[in-house]
Amino acid sequence: MNPFFKQKESETLELKKSTAQLKPAVISIVAILNKHQEGKLYFGVKDDGTVVGQEIGNDTLRTISQAISAYIEPKVYPVIRQVTFEGKSCIEVEFQGNEVPYFAYGRAYIRTSDEDKPLSVKELENLILRKNKDQLKWDSSICREASLEDISEEKVRSFVKEAGKEYKGLENSLKKLKLAKDGNLTNAAVILFGKKPEDFFPNAKLRCAVFATNDTSYIIDMQDYTGDLFYLIGEAEKYILKNIHIGMRLEGLKRIDVPEISKEAIREAIINAFCHRDYYEYDSVNVAVFKNRVEIRNKGLLYGGLTIEQIKTEMVSERRNELIAEIFHEIHWIEKWGRGISLILSMEPDTDFKEVGTQFIVTFKRKYFEDSEERDGEKVGEKVGEKVGETLTQNQEVILSLIRENSRISARELSDRVGISARKTEENISKLKKKGLLKRIGSARGGYWEIIEK
Repeated sequence: MNPFFKQKESETLELKKSTAQLKPAVISIVAILNKHQEGKLYFGVKDDGTVVGQEIGNDTLRTISQAISAYIEPKVYPVIRQVTFEGKSCIEVEFQGNEVPYFAYGRAYIRTSDEDKPLSVKELENLILRKNKDQLKWDSSICREASLEDISEEKVRSFVKEAGKEYKGLENSLKKLKLAKDGNLTNAAVILFGKKPEDFFPNAKLRCAVFATNDTSYIIDMQDYTGDLFYLIGEAEKYILKNIHIGMRLEGLKRIDVPEISKEAIREAIINAFCHRDYYEYDSVNVAVFKNRVEIRNKGLLYGGLTIEQIKTEMVSERRNELIAEIFHEIHWIEKWGRGISLILSMEPDTDFKEVGTQFIVTFKRKYFEDSEERDGEKVGEKVGEKVGETLTQNQEVILSLIRENSRISARELSDRVGISARKTEENISKLKKKGLLKRIGSARGGYWEIIEK
């Protein structure tokens, strides 16, 4: 028994003076369900919260139940009970349902504050589309083929510790993270913490490439990576930083490496790519390092009707993969306020965002790029390990990079990988030797290259 009623109408609570208002009460139930999927309604209470009581006969509760059953579609099965407020009898109707949109007397309504408004055709279409999208969310769908044996307990334990939580077993931890439902694993659980996610999802993949020019004509390097999202994000970041120019600044006597593109901006863009990509599409997240720019591409256009202009000027975000986003938020990889794009622009103001076909592309401009054609003696930047102030051409940098990867690489292979003639390759090798940066150890056939770090 509740002696006092202290509530007022809200988006989830409707008050009716009596069952004489049964038809608008049915409409209110539908409006609340379409907005919040649950709510309460009382007969015997005025809309300002004043309890007036409700006369309750033998058939009163049945009449309410029959009206709800007859005039609401899809069917709703509320709990209807007699309650007492301030010594007066009232009726409480408690209802819930997820089969939106609901209709009352053949029409759909939506709750706005404490009012019930008819839905327009366009609003109804949007409601249906939103429902279908939510039901089809990839990350919260069940991965039927996977079991707990496919999940790495070490990965989960490490994550829980980093999130500042107490680890209480694998299954319990996954449930608390909403990654398991009724003993079944979600797709998010597998792609985040699976021992080998690629066995279940061939698109749990990262593809990285370095190109010698501003287009894809000459590939210098290409690498594919598979694994969980945490691993792929780390590898993408390392790959970019390894293949762009690194400058330096001195703090006291300590050398601090300074990438030509902000490391924080790169990381934010990579996390966004994996977080917001459309995993129903068979593809990888793609990282491309060109002579003048770095591109990060992922399948999946902006979600929730957002535009490029909106994400650049407003701190808004619509999440295609809510579960994955929540996991990243737990360890502070992303924020809930949609600040990712503004953070990137604060560090790299010239960053470009665009949608091409089904791809979302983030482009960072490389600061040490020059529009003129490459000439011998042109200064294009400084890499970690190279002599401070040493002037190198793009081709010479590429040659040194390839030799770092394979000290026994042949001159012919260098020529093919760099995309220049054998004569030009030999000229560049000769100049690197004269600069004191490269030395040949042993014979041409059985020897190897040695890079001299200064």
